[in-house]
Amino acid sequence: VQLQASGGGVVQAGGSLRLSCAPSGRTFNSYTVAWFRQAPGKEREFVATIGWSGSITYSGDSVKARFTISRDNNKNTVYLQMNSLKPEDTAVYYCAAQRYGLLYRTTNGYEYWGQGTQVTVSS
Repeated sequence: VQLQASGGGVVQAGGSLRLSCAPSGRTFNSYTVAWFRQAPGKEREFVATIGWSGSITYSGDSVKARFTISRDNNKNTVYLQMNSLKPEDTAVYYCAAQRYGLLYRTTNGYEYWGQGTQVTVSS
């Protein structure tokens, strides 16, 4: 499965962005999907994950009150709505997927990865 992440950009602190993740060539509705991020010089960090039905989600502690993961299986897309952005949210954001996967919060729980989209939050 090839994943395409989009929606990144440059935004001022306090602003919002919505990232999208979509697969190419197949439907998404049987895949657990997650977002991770990686800042320069840091390890890849779990952001949020959503089950294939969309009814269960988990978010990382650093984003829990500000970011929301959701999915629209009719549009074959998973979203990450990011509000109240902070400079420390600056990173490359990756979407990842695993068919019928559990809601892992570690990178080894996901087989398929997108190329990443850059999010830069200016102070």
